[in-house]
Amino acid sequence: MKIAVDIRSASGEKAGKGWFTFYIIQNLLEQDQKNHYLLYAQNKTPGFDKYKNAQIKVINSKGILWHYKVVKDIQKEAPDIFIAPTSYIIPVLLPKSIKTILVVHDLVSFFYPHMHNKKAAFIERFLLRTALKKAKKVIAVSKNTKNDIIQKFNYEKNKINIVNCSASDDFKPVEAGSLSSFIKKTNLPANFFLAVGTLEPRKNYINLIKAFGRVNKRYPNYHLIIVGNNGWNYEQIYEEIKINYLQKKVHILGYLSGKSLNNLYNLAKGFVFPSLYEGFGIPPLEAMKCGCPVIASNTSSLPEVVGESAILISPHSVSEMENAMLSLVKDKNLCDNLRQKGLKQAKKFSWKNSAAKLLKMIKKL
Repeated sequence: MKIAVDIRSASGEKAGKGWFTFYIIQNLLEQDQKNHYLLYAQNKTPGFDKYKNAQIKVINSKGILWHYKVVKDIQKEAPDIFIAPTSYIIPVLLPKSIKTILVVHDLVSFFYPHMHNKKAAFIERFLLRTALKKAKKVIAVSKNTKNDIIQKFNYEKNKINIVNCSASDDFKPVEAGSLSSFIKKTNLPANFFLAVGTLEPRKNYINLIKAFGRVNKRYPNYHLIIVGNNGWNYEQIYEEIKINYLQKKVHILGYLSGKSLNNLYNLAKGFVFPSLYEGFGIPPLEAMKCGCPVIASNTSSLPEVVGESAILISPHSVSEMENAMLSLVKDKNLCDNLRQKGLKQAKKFSWKNSAAKLLKMIKKL
């Protein structure tokens, strides 16, 4: 079979959807040498060149024009299957003769449109219903997302397969000697909480900063490190830091990946993920793979991701967030317990297994 895939989000600095595309397609290509793959990208995308049965097709355009050019090329190539890991535009434009596997990460545009980029929210709300109708099969990245699709669109549950995200195997515990060297190079504070994710309203950083401010009053030697690019409507987050006079205690580092992020997970007193809504939530898994105690929201997909291996809090309660952080500061046994449970929980997810589920779907189409 000939299979076309949109890998546009797998290049450059990646967030959740980009990492899903990058790892699920890499692992799919590792497991499937029989089918031929056409990988559509906007830029040169490292990580796929070594696969002999994959052809990378770079389409040099932007925005909607890129999608139209890809559709035109797909029609010329006439693949049997098209996999859409992130965007709904191409699935809507393609003829039904090309079987589409549509990936739905979340329904944030429907449930929290006021907390999402307005343009992106409009496009998703306008296209998703049609994309779902045309799709041969749908992938949901969590049980929660599957349930959201069924409830919102009265969708046939048998057409939806759950294919979870995971965390890279690059995230793992690091020896003390290597961490000491990293601390000296970076001048990190001795005690800090860590948060990872794009700076945008849905990630709920404002409540986190409020909660941390309370913790810092009792434990002035603690800091908060936030890793993530500025996203939509990020300015309020910086304003909240100023309002609480935390400019010297809250450190926003921008985008990080690889060894630097792995080291931060290993060194943090705890990882805090107070998001209001997630389709999956990869960062808590990354933290658990490193042995970092996790505090996470009790909403959407997060309880199924972290299981009983994290402290679950209401993202709307600053007091719950504060108390959870204080418990990690005070209780070493709790930290050790969460660390061991987290390492075990993280093993339940793997990109290899998720890619195997995708390949099974492909074979059945």
